[in-house]
Amino acid sequence: MRVHRNLLIAGTGTLVLALIALAQRPTPKPGLYEVTSKMSWQQSPFPEGMQAPAGSGAAHTAQTCVTQAQIDRYSGPKPQANRGCQVSNIQKNGTGMTAEISCGAPMSGKGTVETRWTDTAHSKSKVHFTGAMQVGPNSKTIEWTIETESTYKGADCGSVKPAAE
Repeated sequence: MRVHRNLLIAGTGTLVLALIALAQRPTPKPGLYEVTSKMSWQQSPFPEGMQAPAGSGAAHTAQTCVTQAQIDRYSGPKPQANRGCQVSNIQKNGTGMTAEISCGAPMSGKGTVETRWTDTAHSKSKVHFTGAMQVGPNSKTIEWTIETESTYKGADCGSVKPAAE
């Protein structure tokens, strides 16, 4: 009888811990987010001394409207990717998601995406990409990382439109 009672207590304790973990799981909200991104080149296609494209190196802040459909699919804002890129192998977990990106010309290659929610209003993401880029008649090897922090601003997106799927 004592063994059964101990098993019942242990089982109930495990269930309570699981419920607490689910209750503490950050759930992002649809609405307006302020997104600050910083891009860094690990291998740039540009000759030394030549200015890299706008958005390289310095932090860039913009607003984005996140829909419930994006939260359902990506666990938050759609991962940043250039035109011609596809997001695949999306794996959602208790605090965010991971995914892969693949791109065709003019910047072909593959990358990884990781998003982590620190609470219901804040997330951090990282996109790491390696591939090649056509620069004039030559193909140059590239590698870059974009690190992003998102902050929820409110349910009303105002004039900010959601990113196209």
